[in-house]
Amino acid sequence: MLAVSARMRTRRRSRAAWAGIVLCGLWLAVGSYGVVTYIHRYWVHRGFPPPVTPAGVPRGRLATVSFFSRSLGHRETYLVYTPPGYQGLSRAGRRFPVLYLLHPPPGRPDVYVQAGAINVRSDILVHSGRIRRMILVMPYATTGRFGNDTEWANTRAGAYESFLIDLVHEVDHRFATLRNRRDRGLAGLSEGGYGAINVGLHHLGLFSVLESWSGYFTQTPTQPFAGASAAALAANSPSQYVGSLAARIRKLGLRTYLYQGVKDEIRPWRIRQFAGQLAAAGAYVRWGFFPGGHDWGLWRRQTPHMLMVASDWFSHSPRIHPRSPLKGIGHPEHPRAGKPHHHKLGLFEVTA
Repeated sequence: MLAVSARMRTRRRSRAAWAGIVLCGLWLAVGSYGVVTYIHRYWVHRGFPPPVTPAGVPRGRLATVSFFSRSLGHRETYLVYTPPGYQGLSRAGRRFPVLYLLHPPPGRPDVYVQAGAINVRSDILVHSGRIRRMILVMPYATTGRFGNDTEWANTRAGAYESFLIDLVHEVDHRFATLRNRRDRGLAGLSEGGYGAINVGLHHLGLFSVLESWSGYFTQTPTQPFAGASAAALAANSPSQYVGSLAARIRKLGLRTYLYQGVKDEIRPWRIRQFAGQLAAAGAYVRWGFFPGGHDWGLWRRQTPHMLMVASDWFSHSPRIHPRSPLKGIGHPEHPRAGKPHHHKLGLFEVTA
């Protein structure tokens, strides 16, 4: 009997031990899933809550579209946002301005949605009457080389500047767009901000609105530009060639907005200097510094502002703004330090 009782106690302890191991394994699995989920959500949303349009506010639509780019020789995709009411209004003959938004490496176009909540911001601003209905187009550019860095330029990584021109024609063909430069803008953040300025200046006949969110204005012989000639670098450095475009800019008109965070590693004199060069070439320039660094905290806060800027400029001819260098460079939106202030922007009172 004693031997039987001992065996029973041993079995019970064994079962208890196994149960403990299983529970510990489940706890670790659940914990690991939680950590992975948190990291994934943080990477996707950059620490912000998932974007949700408030109840009672009509929603626009997001769609991923694929098309064949002749310049790249393969199919590429883009994310497109159409504003609330687009389907019915387009069937009735309404057409819409378009703002193109370029992402940085190694990002994806949906970062504007997941981290920037740009679709939600547009829904709210349209509903409140603070912006026009606009189509937002976010192209996807990836090479699998050079750290997924394209610079949105024609380099050994691929003809990504030409790809953007393919995209404009694709969007004009597929959607109800206003097919003129007055109602077409190009924006981007970080490398995308550089790309917006560089591509926009190369194609002044296509874009009248350019926005650089924490971008740069001089190219270097790195990543896809490694080994590039001095002439190629100069041809893709807006700060070096913008002066040569003065006659064309004055003839067509051009609206530009440049900004960066007060804590950005890019030296403040660079944005001031380039703002002056643009203004001297005849462009209408707004530029400034806002609280933040080189991160989504800054870009997310400024997204409504940038949408309002584009909407206001789409509503007017690019040639109606004064083109005096003093007028252009005299609009810093925020001092190097201090609190945000209010300023007038067309018909809207905007908090920077």
